[in-house]
Amino acid sequence: MIAEVLLVLAGHSSSLFTADDTLSPAFEPLLHPGEQHNLEALAHIAARYRKITTSCAALSRGSSRYVCALAATLIHILKDEYEARVVETEARVLRRDPALVSVGAFVPLSAVRAVFAEWDMPLAALAALMDDVEREKEWRPGPLIDLLVARAKTGVHRVADILTRISVAVQRVWRTQLTAYLVHGSLAAVESLADANLALTKGAIPSCVSSQSTDSIAYIGRAIATVKAVKWQKQLPRDLATEHTILLESVLPQDQNAFDLVILKIRTNVGEWLWLNVLTKKDVDDAVDSLANYFLLRNGEFSLSLIREIERLKMSRLTSRSSMIREQDLNLALLRASLGTTAQHDPYLSRLRFILHGGPLFPTLTNENPGMFDSVLLGTPLSLTYNLSWPLDLFLDRADLLLYSSLFSFLSALRKTHTNVHTCWTALSNAQRARRKWTGLSEGGAARAQMLRCGWGVVRDMGWFLDTLLGYVMMDVVDGEVRALQAQLAAPRAALDFSTLRTMHAAYLGRLLDGCLLADAGLAGTLRQILEVCARFVGLVERWGGDVLPALLGEGSIGGDGEQHLLKERWAVVAGVDESLRGLLEGFYEGLTQSMAQQPFATAADASKSAFMGASMVGQTTANVNLSRTRMLDGDTEQSRRHIERLLLRLDFNGGLSRPRRKEATDILAEGGL
Repeated sequence: MIAEVLLVLAGHSSSLFTADDTLSPAFEPLLHPGEQHNLEALAHIAARYRKITTSCAALSRGSSRYVCALAATLIHILKDEYEARVVETEARVLRRDPALVSVGAFVPLSAVRAVFAEWDMPLAALAALMDDVEREKEWRPGPLIDLLVARAKTGVHRVADILTRISVAVQRVWRTQLTAYLVHGSLAAVESLADANLALTKGAIPSCVSSQSTDSIAYIGRAIATVKAVKWQKQLPRDLATEHTILLESVLPQDQNAFDLVILKIRTNVGEWLWLNVLTKKDVDDAVDSLANYFLLRNGEFSLSLIREIERLKMSRLTSRSSMIREQDLNLALLRASLGTTAQHDPYLSRLRFILHGGPLFPTLTNENPGMFDSVLLGTPLSLTYNLSWPLDLFLDRADLLLYSSLFSFLSALRKTHTNVHTCWTALSNAQRARRKWTGLSEGGAARAQMLRCGWGVVRDMGWFLDTLLGYVMMDVVDGEVRALQAQLAAPRAALDFSTLRTMHAAYLGRLLDGCLLADAGLAGTLRQILEVCARFVGLVERWGGDVLPALLGEGSIGGDGEQHLLKERWAVVAGVDESLRGLLEGFYEGLTQSMAQQPFATAADASKSAFMGASMVGQTTANVNLSRTRMLDGDTEQSRRHIERLLLRLDFNGGLSRPRRKEATDILAEGGL
C-alpha cells in the first residue's frame, strides 16, 4: 500500500481513491478510522498537486510570456522540492530508515502524512493561484505582478517563499522588456509596454511602481524611442546604455525605494544628455515666454479679453436653453479671446486648456467656493493647464504646471476684481452725471450727500489698493523675475546642463510664489477676503442700478425727517463694507510687516502648505509631488525680501496704514471727501 500511496503523491491515479479523492468504499472495512483520515489527507495533497501540474502544462502553451514564466517557475519549484520529497521518502522506506519504518518492517501512514504535512498550505495556496490565473483570458504584466506580490505577503513562510520566487521570475521578464524600452527604445511585437504613440499601455506597469517612476518610465522610453525613430545625429552613448542596463538588472519593481532611485538616476542621465544634444535654447526661451504670457498674464490684452469672454459665457448660459458650462465651452472661449490680440497667431495658444474639476456645471453669479483663488473666474474650481510635448517636458513637469496654474488663478482673480472695481467707478460716475441734471450741485439732501461720499470713498480705497497690488505683482515680481530668468538663460555658460536648467526654473517659480504672497497662507487668506469684499460691493452697486443712492423719487429719498428706510438700509451696508475693507487692509499691512521679521523667509516649498493652492493643484497630495526640489538659490531670500519691502513702501507711501486709525464716526465722511 505504501508504494501505491507514493505513486498517488507523485501524480498517478490509483484504485485506492475515487474520482473525488475520497477513499474507495471497498477499503474502508480494512482500515482503522485514523488510517482512513491519513489516507484521505494524502489524497487531497496529491489532488492539488495534479491540478497544479495540469494547469501549469496548459498555461505553458499560452502566448503570454509572463504567464509562461509563472508556470515554468512553478513547475521547476515542484520538481525540485515536492517531487524530490516523494523520491526521498521512497528511498527512506527502501533503506528502512528507523525514523520512518517502525521495527524495520512497518510504515505508519501517520509518518508518511507527517512527511508531507508541510505541503498542505503551499499546495492549497498554489491551487488557488492557478484558479485565479485561469479565470482571466488575458493577463497584462502589471495586474499579474500585483497579484503575485499581494499573495506573497503572507505570514506562512513556505508559502511566502514559493510565491516570492514566482513573483521574482515574472518581474525579471517584465524587467527585460523595461530594459529594452528604456535603454534601446524598442518595443516587443506582442505584449508591448507602450503603444504606437509611445504612451504606456493599460496594465503595463505594476502598482508597486510609484507614480513618479511611472511618469519617468514614460518620459525616458518616449525620449529614447523618439530619438531612435527620427534617426538623430547623436544617439545615446553605448557606455551610458551599459550603465543603465546594469542599474536596472540590480533592482526589481517590488523594491520600491531602490527601484525609484534607479529610475530617477536614469531619467537624470537621459535628461542631461538630451539637453546637451536635443533640447535647444530657443525651445526653452519660447516655452518660458509662452508660460509667462498666459499663466503670468504678461499678455495683458489677451488676459483681459479672456476675463470678458468667461463673463460673457456665464451670462449667455444663464439666459439660454443650453445652460451647462463644459470644458469645451471654456476652451472655445480661449480661442475667441485671442481674436484681435497678439495671441491670435501664437502657436503656443493651442497648448492651453481649461480643466473643470467638478465636471460640467450650471453657471452662477456668486462664488460657490470662496476659499480658493481658482474659483474666482467661474465661481467653481477652474484650472488652466499646458500641454507638454517632447522635448519641452525635459525641464518641465506636472508639478511645475500646478504651480503655474496656481499663479494664474491668483493673478486672474486679482485682474478680474480690479477690472470690476474700475467698472463700478465708471457706473458711479455715470450715475452722478445723470443726477446733476436734476439736482445741480446738491444730491437731494445732506444724508444723501454723505452716503454718496462714503460710497465714493469705499470704491476709491478698493481701486487704490488693487492698483498698488497689481502694479507691484506685475512689474516688480512678474516682469522682474521673467527678465532675470531670461538674463540667466542668455548668459554665456560652459555646458549648461539639464540639472542646472531645472534648478534655475525651480528657483524662478519659488521667487514668483513668494513675491505673489502665495507661500504665506495667512497673507493669501487676507488677500482672498479683500477680493471677496470688493466683489460683494461691486455686486451690490450693480443690483442697485449702478449707484449707491436710491432714486430721487424712491422711498423716503427726499424730504426732512420721514422714514428713509431704503437710504438707511443702504447706508448701513456701505458703512459695513467700508469698515470690513479698512480692517482687512490694516490686517494685511500688519501681516506683511510681520513676515519681514520671519527667519528664514518663506520658501517655495511652503507654498504646498497654503490652503489657497489646493484646488488648483488638483488635490493636496498631488500638489506636494516634487515640491521639495523647489528650493531657493543663494541670494533668492534677499531678493524676495526686497520685493516685500517695495510693496510695503507702495502701500504706506503716505503713512495711511502705519498710523493708528481714529474711531470717530466722522472719519468715514472725511474719507469720503467731507
